[in-house]
Amino acid sequence: MTALDFDGIAFDPTGVARALPDPAALPPHTARPTDQAHAVGQTHDPAPAADLSGHAVVPAGHAVVPAAHPVAPAGHAVGPTGQTAESTRSTGEPPLAQGRFTRQGEVPEHAHTGEASTGAPRGVIADLRTGVVTAHRSALAAQAALQRALWTRALATPSSSESAQVDLDAQGRAIGAAAEFSANGASADEARAARPGTGSAEPVVGTHQPAAGTRAAVPGHRGVTPVGDLAADATVEAAREGAFKPLARTTRTRLDRAALESLAAGAVAEVFGPGHRREGVEVAARLAAGEPLVLNRIESIELYGGTGDGRIVAHYDGAPDAAARQAAQVFALFTGMHLCLSGSTLTEGTATAVQALPGSPAGNGVRRDTVELVVSDLDLVPRPHVRGTASFSDGQPSLSVEVAVAEAAGAGVGPGQAVPGLLLNEFHMTHLARGDQAIAMGSEFAEYTGVRATRLPTGGLLLVDRVREFDGARGTLDHAAYTTEYDSPADSWYYADTANESMPHFVYMETSLQAALLMGYYAGPTLTQPGTTLSLRNLGGTATVLRQVDLRDRTIEQSSRMLSTTILPGSSLQTFDYTLSVDGAPFYTGETMFGYFSDEALANQTGLDAGRPAPSWLAENPTAQVRTIDVATRRADSASPLCSRRTLALIDRVDVVDGGGKHGAGYLHSLRPIDPADWFFARHFHLDPVIPGSLGVESVIHAVQEWLVDGGHAADMTDPVFRIPADIPFSWRYRGQFLPTDGTVELEAHIKALHRGPHGVTAVVDGSLWKPGLRIYEVTDLAVELVDRSA
Repeated sequence: MTALDFDGIAFDPTGVARALPDPAALPPHTARPTDQAHAVGQTHDPAPAADLSGHAVVPAGHAVVPAAHPVAPAGHAVGPTGQTAESTRSTGEPPLAQGRFTRQGEVPEHAHTGEASTGAPRGVIADLRTGVVTAHRSALAAQAALQRALWTRALATPSSSESAQVDLDAQGRAIGAAAEFSANGASADEARAARPGTGSAEPVVGTHQPAAGTRAAVPGHRGVTPVGDLAADATVEAAREGAFKPLARTTRTRLDRAALESLAAGAVAEVFGPGHRREGVEVAARLAAGEPLVLNRIESIELYGGTGDGRIVAHYDGAPDAAARQAAQVFALFTGMHLCLSGSTLTEGTATAVQALPGSPAGNGVRRDTVELVVSDLDLVPRPHVRGTASFSDGQPSLSVEVAVAEAAGAGVGPGQAVPGLLLNEFHMTHLARGDQAIAMGSEFAEYTGVRATRLPTGGLLLVDRVREFDGARGTLDHAAYTTEYDSPADSWYYADTANESMPHFVYMETSLQAALLMGYYAGPTLTQPGTTLSLRNLGGTATVLRQVDLRDRTIEQSSRMLSTTILPGSSLQTFDYTLSVDGAPFYTGETMFGYFSDEALANQTGLDAGRPAPSWLAENPTAQVRTIDVATRRADSASPLCSRRTLALIDRVDVVDGGGKHGAGYLHSLRPIDPADWFFARHFHLDPVIPGSLGVESVIHAVQEWLVDGGHAADMTDPVFRIPADIPFSWRYRGQFLPTDGTVELEAHIKALHRGPHGVTAVVDGSLWKPGLRIYEVTDLAVELVDRSA
């Protein structure tokens, strides 16, 4: 056996098969490998490590071959002379045995044969696979402890139970002229919410105002300066980052007694509209099941009311504790929680006194009164649930309320079990992000629960919702095709915080990369190395916007293919390609490479330059004349247009050298301190906090945007907006990670071209990002467009 070297770790280039999980233990919806051709390494092409000269490292006694020589396509083996030999693969299994999930009666778009599903990685990805030398400085034990502390603090965010006493009789008279919806009819507005998880919410009804800072005011709403296209719709109020994302949307926020009785009968979609109906989901949830319905009327349901997590105001006639529980049940149905577990029911729930004062009336007496429920927690982990505090207008003691969604007795909740015909949904995604990996991925992944492991981001950075189709199998690592979905509601935090006309660029990147890696991980590369802690890192890729489209209230379809997997001791490499579409029309495409790395592989972080010093252009040109754009001051002025704010305030200043940089067309530089409490560390990833690479790319975009505005390019425009230009491919490479303890993020951008057109300008740049002493990110041909929308 010949041993080569990958980041200082020996591996066998001939691809000795590694043990896969016992086929008998595989879930019923995955395939059992039928021959040794399924074994990892026999169907893949491990990339040779690259030395500093750019040549491939080969065994002693062999000639050194330039790295430019062919890299074998996925599914081929590399011969010692550079020829490739096509591997064999069994294709005799029926589609169901191969783990294929499709909607009943549909023919999937990606029904590939073995040959079609193993296309060679192209361009940037092929280079990445040949030259990847990934290394990261070891600070993982400290960061796990820090992440636990941040996570504890995030979960401990106080919720206010201080609620104004509402005169609901006066309130009812004030809105009495408004027509109630029919309990069995859907309005035209409700029809717009038919797509699962999307749709606009009505303006908030009621007098209770949220606590300061709990949610972002959308441009055009409550006097905030318009940002991008949201200014056109003043009725949309943005969720704060990390707010619960409903599984279904409705415009209906007031319910009469007839509607409540319909909910008690299980007619949820008839009340809230078609968005509360999903294929394959049996609706068994009932309001007030097993007890009298005491609610008479819901005056208002506010998705982001109260302290930011929701609020209900209702009239009731009966026991206060029953009214509190039933109000929480209504909110659970309103947000569509029951849709992630077919046949699920609502628990009766609990309602306990928050603070019972001497002489206060009991909470279970029969009364006719009003109740206000301020929601403090909505989550899908460990099971979907609503928690809140119920207050009563007559001085009854406040009650702490909890209601949960429970699966049917004996029903499974793992992959392919929660909803018939659907492999994974929002419930599984949340568990994969920060819950039970056995629920999310299957029992084989149980060892990864509660420890640092591969995960999806959480909170507002979780940007994939469902796996609709999967043409692959657990243990088959050389190919798979799958279709996933992500709902992008118009009230998403990133629309409110971006300077872009529509979706910011980092969301394009994150949603496509998350969709790609999801099923690559599901296939089981980490299961080939049991007992080894493996952290996921993106290594690079290339992507192109095909057309500009407003993605608010749209469901993005993500079609991805796993092209190859290379298993090495202490690490694994996977390549993918992907296409994002809306209503069947593609708008974004790309390919990427991910790595799964052990602590040992992460401990030798050498960056993009193999550990050699790589100072910024500004450091090499200390006499250059620099002028500064004060981004923080501009952002503090609410009247400043075209400025990213709040959560997306990624840079505070930009140093500019006019005519500088390696292309002589301009140079941008920015330095930002890292705060260990920065919001994204709690999101990316649970127990493994690093700055998302996509936000590094986004920060370069912000520097370019500020430069364009400062240069007066928007001055003569009536309605200037930033867009991601179409048909300009860009690429990125990551060779390191930004940890909470790294101190600073330094970036530079070299203006490469500035194209002026009839409606605006497009800037194209190359850029890099540094952690102290190490260049770890690189972007090439990153483009930003500033146009006059009214032209």
